Amino acid sequence: MSIVKILQYPDERLKRQAKKVDDFGPEFQQYVDSMFATHYNADNCAALAATQLDLEPGYHVTVIDFSPQHDQPLCIVNGDIIEREGEQYEEEGCMSVGCDVDIYIHAHVRRAERIKLRAKDRHGETFELEAEGYMAKCIQHELDHLDGKIFLDRLSGLKRNRLEKKLRKEWRARDSK
Repeated sequence: MSIVKILQYPDERLKRQAKKVDDFGPEFQQYVDSMFATHYNADNCAALAATQLDLEPGYHVTVIDFSPQHDQPLCIVNGDIIEREGEQYEEEGCMSVGCDVDIYIHAHVRRAERIKLRAKDRHGETFELEAEGYMAKCIQHELDHLDGKIFLDRLSGLKRNRLEKKLRKEWRARDSK
């Protein structure tokens, strides 16, 4: 189990389409363990998708645990949202956007309020999960990563340009030190 680098925007690998998992053997279990180790090592991290990490291949896996004691791990493999209901317009941030310069880039994003998910667990067992509110938002955010999207892709051009300008300013300040 090892800590893996979290990729930072605009790294092109964040646009990868995740590879579906069909082998749940020991190598895959180590892969998931490294994802959880990285997740738990990062400050204020609710979840991570495999395509956010410096891992090859970028499997269709996300790990989630935003419990205070990190004792409610959820691993979603080959997840697919099969129902969506309602709408929420909440603030989102991302471990892959701004964390390299220690700033919190955030924006309001529209997501479904409630979802029903069909997926496999880390051992290949199929399950369904209904989620709402923060958990629904978190799952949708992570599944976007597995489709090669970040939350900035869901913003208007104007809002995205403003946030990218803020990031460039922070990168220049960091690089001039």
